[in-house]
Amino acid sequence: MKKNFKLFWLFSTYSIKSAFQQRLGVVLFTLGKLLRFVVFFIFVYQLLSKTRFLAGYNINQTIVFYLTYTMIDNLGQLLFREVYRFRPLIVSGDFSGILIKPYHPFMRILIGGIDVLDVILTLPYTILLVYFIQKAGGFTFLTAIIYIGLIINSLVLTMAFHILVLSLGILTTEVDHATLIYRDLSRMGSVPMDIYKEPLRTLLTFVIPIGIMMSIPVKGLFGILTWNVFLYSVAFCIIFLIGSLTIWKKALMRYQSWGG
Repeated sequence: MKKNFKLFWLFSTYSIKSAFQQRLGVVLFTLGKLLRFVVFFIFVYQLLSKTRFLAGYNINQTIVFYLTYTMIDNLGQLLFREVYRFRPLIVSGDFSGILIKPYHPFMRILIGGIDVLDVILTLPYTILLVYFIQKAGGFTFLTAIIYIGLIINSLVLTMAFHILVLSLGILTTEVDHATLIYRDLSRMGSVPMDIYKEPLRTLLTFVIPIGIMMSIPVKGLFGILTWNVFLYSVAFCIIFLIGSLTIWKKALMRYQSWGG
């Protein structure tokens, strides 16, 4: 673990230096993400300021759903940004050079350096989330621990999905389309799953794990989550992670270096 942490720190340092070579791009990209967040935040606030409730949740609870989604999505991009840069390594054959390095390839192609732009945005998101959680109320110390544990569960699910994308990248040389589909589907979790009608609600919650990733942690926080759903969420995460690693190993056996 000490060796892997040093490698992660080294790759992150290189990633930060590379990002700040285009300082204007950093500023514009950060402003763009902030603008998108603020616009949707204002939309949710204005919507609920008139109706007061959305699928049984008040304005503060609904904002917690949105901020939790934003936090999980932001942390996923912060940690797994290298997946978005995987395709050039495959089509050029440079992935072969990574496979012969004396460390696991995931250290380079999965968590190979944090995205500094998402680091900048994490602090204000966290402050807002804590503020609205306190404002919403209705939680205890135990439910807060469950909430944190389910967020970790969501991040593991996010990691498993990105491993699956890496596997598809080896098999098909396509990465961008899979990540875009994931981003589009995950945006449906920015609001409570309860607003969707059946069978879409069940599909998004228990089959396509958007609800497990985005909504169930908040339900755990407010004490409206049943234990069978909690256990299902954890079991689904473990099974999905094992399945993604299995597909990765099979994809790696079929890898052929086409570049160079």
